[in-house]
Amino acid sequence: MNIPNSTLHRIVIIGGGFAGIALAKKLKNKKVQVVLLDKHNYHTFQPLLYQVATGGLEAGSIAYPIRKVIQEYDDVYFRLTNVQEIDTKNQKVITEIGELSYDYLVIATGSKTNYFGNKEIERNSMAMKTIPQSLNIRSLILENFEQAVLTTDVADQNSLINFVLVGGGPTGVELAGALAEMKKAILQKDYPDLDIAKMQINLIQSGDRILNTMSEKSSQAAEKFLTNLGVKIWKNVRVTNYDGRTITTNSDLTFETATVIWTAGVQGALVAGLDGKSLVEKVERIRVNEFNQVIGYENIFAVGDIASMESETYPQGHPMMAQPAMQQGELLGENLVKLIENKPMEAFEYNDKGSMATIGRNKAVVDLPKYHFSGVFAWFVWMFVHLFSLIGFKNKAVVFLNWVYNYIRFDREGRLIIRPYKKKSFMTFTSDEV
Repeated sequence: MNIPNSTLHRIVIIGGGFAGIALAKKLKNKKVQVVLLDKHNYHTFQPLLYQVATGGLEAGSIAYPIRKVIQEYDDVYFRLTNVQEIDTKNQKVITEIGELSYDYLVIATGSKTNYFGNKEIERNSMAMKTIPQSLNIRSLILENFEQAVLTTDVADQNSLINFVLVGGGPTGVELAGALAEMKKAILQKDYPDLDIAKMQINLIQSGDRILNTMSEKSSQAAEKFLTNLGVKIWKNVRVTNYDGRTITTNSDLTFETATVIWTAGVQGALVAGLDGKSLVEKVERIRVNEFNQVIGYENIFAVGDIASMESETYPQGHPMMAQPAMQQGELLGENLVKLIENKPMEAFEYNDKGSMATIGRNKAVVDLPKYHFSGVFAWFVWMFVHLFSLIGFKNKAVVFLNWVYNYIRFDREGRLIIRPYKKKSFMTFTSDEV
């Protein structure tokens, strides 16, 4: 990999997400050598992926070059590669571009979509965890409308403009709200020769309420907002299969649709090589102690979505969100320096600052530790927090200006088919691997 030899301890970080970047920033100009590995050369601000998918933002405004993050850091290197395996015995990571030894290894690979073992759903539905996937969704949505204009078969046309979102968490709720606003203000102008009133947006939730990780008050407010926007919410319904045309469920309920977006769950993005005793089955997370050390290893750590730090408060590990990831990354940066200096490390304690979701224009829900509120003020809080969290002044400015323009004009000018998501035949889709 052409990494210079050094007398300093080498810390290898796998993953440039929230946790990996927070850790790299904390190790800035410390007496260590840092090597950051990622399969993309950019950091993605995942909370706004749904806006890329619905044409509200361009991909570049929520991505930031990893090399620019670290360009002023001493003895910090980035390599673009996919990590294939960890050789724990010889303390090496094996990648597509070669092997690299480490003194300390940090796994910050994040999470991926969980299809719960259903291969047909995985093959036929759309995921939204990366920028390429979001661009695929945007292209598919627009291509479906273009095809709906051409078809004379009523059933096929209805299927093309029927959208089903599986999973009533923040991603599903925000995506449903964005699609509903497109239907209300944009699509009827773009496609005057289509009866846009027939467009359906269905949100399927297996539990008894949407946003079930938030307060019941916020859940009820979000459901009311979505219902008023015309979204159909199906609770206590579990999707059992999707063959590319028909969704079947655990009841008699079925849906005929050309577009299923799967946001029903996530699991850890594991790297091969760790002992099975260190792993949590089904969710594929890595067991860590209170210092984020991987169970069974002294010099291997895991942070963020991939890490499962079990405690009385969080028996299944911390929520797989940006907040815990960033906090773990920052503390681990301090702890690694302490470990190298033979000083005691500090145990991690999650500071839950709250959670929020936006449903659309002037509509959001916010849960703070002591307060729960919704509506216009919650929407402004949501915007401020997300703008503040973006990396880079340019990204902040571009996103802000886009939001102001979209608000004034009731428009989403990013509805462009830049990278076509082609269909071999009706209901059969293909795409470049992400």
